[in-house]
Order: sequence, then C-alpha cells, then structure tokens
Amino acid sequence: MAADKVKRAFKYRFHPTDAQAAELSRTFGCVRKVYNMALAARTEAWTRQERVNYNETSAMLTVWKKTGELAYLSEMSSVPLQQCLRHLQTAFTNFFGKRAKYPRFKSKRTSRKSAEYTTSGFRFRDGKLTLAKMREPLDIVRSRPLPEGANPSTVTVSQDAAGRWFVSMLCDDASVKPLPKADTAVGIDVGLTHLLTLSTGEKITNPRHERKDRARLAKAQRNLAKKAEGSNNRAKARRKVAARPRRGPPP
Repeated sequence: MAADKVKRAFKYRFHPTDAQAAELSRTFGCVRKVYNMALAARTEAWTRQERVNYNETSAMLTVWKKTGELAYLSEMSSVPLQQCLRHLQTAFTNFFGKRAKYPRFKSKRTSRKSAEYTTSGFRFRDGKLTLAKMREPLDIVRSRPLPEGANPSTVTVSQDAAGRWFVSMLCDDASVKPLPKADTAVGIDVGLTHLLTLSTGEKITNPRHERKDRARLAKAQRNLAKKAEGSNNRAKARRKVAARPRRGPPP
C-alpha cells in the first residue's frame, strides 16, 4: 500500500545555554509586545468599523522598529515577529467566520511563552538545529528520531510554567500508511470500576499510578489556590502544578 506524505510535529526537550536562554526570553517578550500592539491597533480600527489586515500590521511593525522607544525590535529575528502577526490574522479570520471569540491580549504571566520560526529563521544541518541570531545549535534531547531525510518546515520554541524548554519541528513524513478497512465496529464505554469496557466483553482496568498522580495534582492545585496573586510563592506553586503529569480520565 502506497505511503502518504503528511505533516507531523516532533516535540523534544532541549537545554539552552545561558546566552540562548537570554535570547529566547527576549524573543518571547518581543513576540508578545508586537502581538499586543497589533491587536490594539486592529481593535481601535474595529471600533471605527474599519478592518486592518496582516499586510497593514506588517507595515506598522516596520515603522515601530524605526522609533526610539521600540528600536530594540530590530535587534530580534524578524521571522517570529512576522509569524505572530500571521497568527493574529488567523485569529481574526476565525472570529469573523464565527468560529472563535474575539482575540485576547497576551499576558506576561499567564500566556504561553513561544516563538515560531519558518525556514528563513533557522538552519538544520546534519540533524542539528540552529536558530536565527544564535551561533550554536540547540542541545536537543532526542527522544525519538525524525523521519529519514526529513527537513523541518517550521520550528516552534516554547517554555512551560515549570521552566522547561521545548522545540517542536514540523516535518513531512512519508512513512504513514493508511490502515486497512475494517468491516467490524467496537463500542467503548468509560466506566467507574474499569477504565474502558468494550462491546466485545473485554475490560481494561484503571492504572493504579493514575490515581496517585491525580491525588498529587489535586494537592498541588489546592496549594496554588491559597497563594496570593502575583507572589513568588504562587509562581513556584504554579510551576509545581505544571510539572505534575496529567493522565487519562478518572476511575
């Protein structure tokens, strides 16, 4: 059966150097700044019954880089800044198409820290990934191999609330094969005494470790709820919650 080429994202942990971590943190901040400024400009236009598109916000970005107050934007790679404007355009397209709510501003504390790079913003050679404005490749922990001969088309770098760094590489994968057609169907029921019960009579028990993980997560969440908003202790408690594994449905 012939293989179909599909897009697949491969996500890995990585350990940045101090210089790389500083550069990425500045990039995250600039991406958030540009996104919020573009959203504010589009919202102001929306109140006047006008629409601003991606090309107009891109022109705004060029002007912002030339101002003294925002000149630091010109020191960053332009690729993730342009990509956040494209994401904003997609958000407005979904809003106007009644598929999503009105776009929201990004918060420094609660919004996901991430930056997206297209092919002009990174170099991938001999399995090593080097981002724009960086001299050394990222120290990636290879938990699984990329498809043979794969070259990433898009790279997304992120940091979670626990301070862990991740890189997601979108690649073409030609190894995916369609599953053969089946003439039978199996019903699945989520139960209380068993995780799953199939219409064939087979029962799948609940993993015991999942119950312990849920108890630890609930305790961490209760501890987080007691911390004052904006405090360092709340930030530490939030990182503990983010680090807790989240498994399947409760028993």
